[in-house]
Amino acid sequence: MAGVLNVSPAPIFRPISAHKLSKNNRVSLIKSMAQSSDSSNGSVSTKEEPKPDFSFSAPPNFKAPKPKPFTPRTDMILDILSASLALIFRLGTGALVSGYSASFVSKNEVPSDQYALGIAGFKVKESSNLGPRPEKPIEIYEFESCPFCRKVREIVAVLDLDVLYYPCPRNGPNFRPKVGQMGGKQQFPYMVDPNTGVAMYESDEIIKYLVGKYGDGNVPLMLSLGLLTTLTAGFAMIGRMGKGSSYRPSKLPPKPLEIWAYEPSPFCKVVREVLVELELPHILHSCARGSPKRQVLYERIGHFQAPYLEDPNTGVQMFESADIVDYLQATYAL
Repeated sequence: MAGVLNVSPAPIFRPISAHKLSKNNRVSLIKSMAQSSDSSNGSVSTKEEPKPDFSFSAPPNFKAPKPKPFTPRTDMILDILSASLALIFRLGTGALVSGYSASFVSKNEVPSDQYALGIAGFKVKESSNLGPRPEKPIEIYEFESCPFCRKVREIVAVLDLDVLYYPCPRNGPNFRPKVGQMGGKQQFPYMVDPNTGVAMYESDEIIKYLVGKYGDGNVPLMLSLGLLTTLTAGFAMIGRMGKGSSYRPSKLPPKPLEIWAYEPSPFCKVVREVLVELELPHILHSCARGSPKRQVLYERIGHFQAPYLEDPNTGVQMFESADIVDYLQATYAL
């Protein structure tokens, strides 16, 4: 199944500037990123390490499960419940896109080829008021259990942006060191906008930049409360106890995976945790309530449910969070 929204997966190790760079500086940066840093003694080595020759295929006898909306697998119920605590602490921030509105109509008023949530014989027609759309996905280096990173993921959901995430779990060998090379320090989140050449640290500054460039310029209330925002973002992760923070040995795929998800969903949360722990780059197609991408996915496959995974490395396409977690671990964990 081809990708949607004209998103072209970016090369995983494409060098990015920490600021808008001149041509000469870009050349210097590319050369420096081709070198590997020895963190034990600060020396720099230009010797290239041989890359493992991994082959990627779906697990034996794999069969994508049928979608079962709001029906967690028995062994995942506690995970889903603990991931749901974030909804309380963050008051559902990121569950609705910017300018969200909804109205109840008769189910007969909604064509069969149009996505709409059904409730008690009625359909919910949803709309939004989104800002300019970036041509290329925003690139963000972060990890799941970081409250500062969560704040940025929430604004990504509100603005309905597509993001190429480079997971940076603790002890991750690939993208965490790259951030130090690009920006001069390993601090997260770190954002790069390939549409403008802008790159920056600091979650609040990233939020202001994104709403100014791709929104209406107004930061949502729950993301504008300073220390209180950060504290509640931290409390939101209590139920998951560090999930999505530390690296587990894995095979790095040649192409980013693609996932339809949004930050407040507990079903999406458990999948994102594994993507981060296995350090798997992924393009996240944000699809909170009111997102036009819900209709896009519905037109493509006749159903909408999040999370939904497409793996261009194996050809697998699937719903169901618990089964996605099993698939990721069977395919990429070492």
